[in-house]
Amino acid sequence: MLPYKEVALVAATSLPYLKRSEHSAAWFIGMTFARMLKQAGLQKHQVDGLAIASFTLAPDSVVSMTEYLDISPRWLEQIPMGGASGPVAARRAARAVQAGDADIVACIGADTATADTFTHLLQNFSRFATDAVYPYGAGGPNTVFAMITRHYMEQFGAQREDFGRICVAQRENALAAGRAIFNKPLTLAAYLEARPISEPLHLYDCVMPVAGADGFLVMSVAQAEALELPYARLLAAGERHNAWAEDPVHVRGGWSCYRDELYEQAGLGPADIDLLQTYDDYPVIAMIQMEDLGFCEKGAGPEFVRSQTLTWNGGGLAHNTCGGQLSAGQAGAAGGFLGAVEAIRQLTETGLPNQVPGANTGLVSGYGMVNYDRCLCTSAMILGRGGQ
Repeated sequence: MLPYKEVALVAATSLPYLKRSEHSAAWFIGMTFARMLKQAGLQKHQVDGLAIASFTLAPDSVVSMTEYLDISPRWLEQIPMGGASGPVAARRAARAVQAGDADIVACIGADTATADTFTHLLQNFSRFATDAVYPYGAGGPNTVFAMITRHYMEQFGAQREDFGRICVAQRENALAAGRAIFNKPLTLAAYLEARPISEPLHLYDCVMPVAGADGFLVMSVAQAEALELPYARLLAAGERHNAWAEDPVHVRGGWSCYRDELYEQAGLGPADIDLLQTYDDYPVIAMIQMEDLGFCEKGAGPEFVRSQTLTWNGGGLAHNTCGGQLSAGQAGAAGGFLGAVEAIRQLTETGLPNQVPGANTGLVSGYGMVNYDRCLCTSAMILGRGGQ
């Protein structure tokens, strides 16, 4: 497979998350695009590629955004993969840059959150949801992930305390980062005592829908250095869809199909990763990624999180260093970009208050599009510290 190492990720940008907003998804995309350009010192006509992920942009699309942004790109990609979108956008944009189809690609995930957007999304998430799930009263993700969580607990002996360790560590990371919607300390006792939502899930197991956007630029290493931009180098990337369809309830994802190739391409192993950014709409999903990405064996996730601090400054594996979605909120498809943006920031040392000491490598994993009992899309990428 063609290596990715001469591809750079730069100008990681976030629009602050809001619990509610009357602004459209297009507005969030446009504001993020403007901030990325300013950060990189570019004019918009220099961007000739655009990749967009959004649930609430419809009826508009990435094509519509070219007019709204007043750009004329020669490469476009709309990524309907929810939480897997960030690494997928980086991977596909990297290939476009390598092929000469684009010089600079803006990758943005964004969604708004009005009083009724979440209900509308549940009703229209997929034909499967419309016909076979929502009419029977199980239209929300909490019931789906309660089933997945309970199945995992019964199969591997995980306890609520194990999931709580992930949530508590991420809240500590969020407090240090200073950018999360939830910015109050969380103790394990408070996690355990929180009100039930859909057993075995309680309040702090469940992600909150918010409005916001995240994005980054993809270009060649040579271009990033010519522009004197700090960058993260893309070492490896992969995606897989509808993996392990034979499993009755999903306890593994597509990462296990390509993780060996991922590490081989990067010339690294799990022990060489300094920070891990997993998609974390529910803590069981973060635990499954830790297993499927090779940080521990399948079913050993509970023991693994008991042995790790998971905080940005704990000396072990730094996990979801900005707090993840469980503290920052889930801005729709932007949630699939959150980990990528944080990893780029960490590896370019952009003045973060939660800078992981000595971080040189990061792994970002994505997870998206859950139909009732399983995830359809998974993605991952390994980044390395670049130059300036």
